Amino acid sequence: MLKAIPCTAMRGGTSKGLFFQARHLPEDGAARDAVLLSAMGSPDVRQIDGMGGAHPLTSKIAVVGPSSRSDADVEYLFLQVAVDKAEVSDSQNCGNMLAGVGPFAIEEGLVPAKDGVTPVRILMLNTGAIAQAFVPTPGGAVEYEGDARIDGVPGTAAAIPIDFLDVAGSSCGALLPTGNVVDEVQGVQVTCIDNGMPVVVLRAADFGKTGRETPEELESDAELKKRVEAIRLELGPRMNLGDVAKKTVPKMTLVSPPKQGGVVGTRTFIPHRVHEAIGVLGAVSVATACVLEGSVAAQVAGIAARDGAQRLEIEHPTGFFTVDMEVSQGASGIEVRKSALLRTARKLMRGEVYVRSTP
Repeated sequence: MLKAIPCTAMRGGTSKGLFFQARHLPEDGAARDAVLLSAMGSPDVRQIDGMGGAHPLTSKIAVVGPSSRSDADVEYLFLQVAVDKAEVSDSQNCGNMLAGVGPFAIEEGLVPAKDGVTPVRILMLNTGAIAQAFVPTPGGAVEYEGDARIDGVPGTAAAIPIDFLDVAGSSCGALLPTGNVVDEVQGVQVTCIDNGMPVVVLRAADFGKTGRETPEELESDAELKKRVEAIRLELGPRMNLGDVAKKTVPKMTLVSPPKQGGVVGTRTFIPHRVHEAIGVLGAVSVATACVLEGSVAAQVAGIAARDGAQRLEIEHPTGFFTVDMEVSQGASGIEVRKSALLRTARKLMRGEVYVRSTP
């Protein structure tokens, strides 16, 4: 017999998935994961028997509930449902799905709406960091329509600015988890960085690439994928992430000189498919690397390190990602005072998803 569970299908940034209230899902992790695999139709490359979109960017889950902490309004757990495997991972945040958490929380009655803009403080359970989303709520109702545009999403929608508070080292324990600005691994220079998302930054040229290849071209290069994965597996323990063979972090980002006026071009393995854009927190980590003197990203970007507020345009396969940062450079290294960006979200459907009672 099928079981009905209330949920909302939403686009958050350049991702898409299902949003659940925590109270509607089993408390036991294994039982919860079985429900979510059934809901998304995994494992199946087409996800034909579920709500998944047959791609990691459209096979995502947000679990939202009230927070017991005084510095947060709601708690958000991000879960990545594998498409072709019976796996559900909580090893990373998702800043794109994060864009839908504020609107969802307001519409579900978890946060009272204000007339104008409603700030929502979100505890990201995957890492323990806090983000604040500013949700447009004219007349006390969530507004999804507007004139904000983000690359990778057709049309326009209401702007949802998001500030990230104290996300440096949230997964790895330090902004520079290896303790070095540059490491050499298997003959390649890399910068390992975690400003909200563990990322390994590598020069595209070191792999014989221009950085202008399409995601499909990179995915079809078996030798490239093998080399990138070998480096990722070696760096996982050194980044305090342990054995990452079955984890979705760290992300592997090839950087190249910009071609459209940004500070750097990117192609990101997430980790086995190539992102058609770049993840929100991945973009924040790459932007941070760009202003970190001596890093691989800074060498490619060619911008001088400086204190204060700055706006960085991170290029990706389908456009730009704008990151507003405020940093302080000192003898002991760089201090990230603020990371902020703009996202949009849209409610696609609200109702119930039917799952197998014994998936």
